[in-house]
Amino acid sequence: MSAETPAASGQFTRRRLQFRAWRGQRPFWAGLFIIIGGLPIAYFPYANLQIGHLTLAMATTAGAGSLIIGVLLVVLGVSLWFQKHIRVFAGVAAILLALVSIPVSNLGGFLIGFLFALVGGAMAVSWVPGEPPEQEPRADAGAHGGAPEGALPGSTVPGPAAGAAATGEPNDLSGTSPANGANGRHSAG
Repeated sequence: MSAETPAASGQFTRRRLQFRAWRGQRPFWAGLFIIIGGLPIAYFPYANLQIGHLTLAMATTAGAGSLIIGVLLVVLGVSLWFQKHIRVFAGVAAILLALVSIPVSNLGGFLIGFLFALVGGAMAVSWVPGEPPEQEPRADAGAHGGAPEGALPGSTVPGPAAGAAATGEPNDLSGTSPANGANGRHSAG
């Protein structure tokens, strides 16, 4: 296949649109922020900085705690992508782990991991699934002028006021009309 083959660009576009649809159905950005927050929290306690021949180790006594917090944050972020129904639990857990990382892990990965995990957790808690798009009315629905399907062409459908006047019943269903003797306070039962 050459670079000029139209199937290659169509394949990329199709995959991109599939990924966009997948990403739109779950708290993707919240999971990504939580994963990005977990990486510096787990990494910095084990990092060695080389300055010439001098090795500066940032390892702390709580290195195991930092590793656990970082790995848990990464797992929570990935689980948000594939199990969107646990978003509230994962968001609250990410916020709590980010707060615990401040004293345990070099100020939460020098505040980088702390802030990412905190923002990602808040995004996960606040995310709600979108509503599916409403279906459009059929194009031929307005062809009869709003008359029901069984009505004869050219016939008129009485409006709400005409229907209420014809039967002699009040048309006000709110329960506050003086015609039915109610003021709305006891209309529920």
